[in-house]
Amino acid sequence: MEKKSLLTKEEKEFFMAEALREAQKAEALAEVPIGAIVVLDGEIIGRGHNLREDSQDATAHAEIFAIKEACEAIGNWRLERAQLFVTLEPCPMCSGAMILSRVDEVYFGAYDPKGGTAGSLLNLLEDERFNHRAYVEGGILEETCGQQLTTFFKGIRSRKKLAKKLAKKLQEDFEKD
Repeated sequence: MEKKSLLTKEEKEFFMAEALREAQKAEALAEVPIGAIVVLDGEIIGRGHNLREDSQDATAHAEIFAIKEACEAIGNWRLERAQLFVTLEPCPMCSGAMILSRVDEVYFGAYDPKGGTAGSLLNLLEDERFNHRAYVEGGILEETCGQQLTTFFKGIRSRKKLAKKLAKKLQEDFEKD
C-alpha cells in the first residue's frame, strides 16, 4: 500500500518556513544554509541547521541534529509517525538516518541533482529493499529554499573573486616598488 501525506498544503508550507528559519541560523554562522525540523502530532520536537564548518565534522548536517533532538524529546530512537522537513533534498547519510530512526514522512524544499537521495540521484527513502520506507515529497517552498542556497553560493564566489582581484592588485603594487 502506497503512503500519502495527510498534511495540508498550508501545514507543509508552515513547517518548511520553520526549517528555513533554521537555515537562516546556519547562514548567520557562514554555514551552508540548510535547516531541518522534526514534527510529531503537529508539534516541532527537533530542530537543526548545518554546522560542518564550525565543528569541522562531516556529519554535522541539519537533519542529524533535528533527529537527535527529536529522539531526546520523546525518549525513543524510533520517530514513527514523525515528519521531517528539510530545505534541501537529503544526502545519503541523512536519508539513512531517517530510515534508521523510522521517520514516517520526509518533505524537502530544493532538489539536489548532485547529491540528493530522495528522488534526484536515487530514492533511498522509498526503496523497498529496506525494512522501513518513508513517504517523500519534494518541492515544498522550492523557490525560496533554492534561492537561499543560490544567494549564499553567489556571495561566496563574489568574495573569492574580489579577494583574487585584491591579491593581484597588491602583487602589482609590490612589484612597482
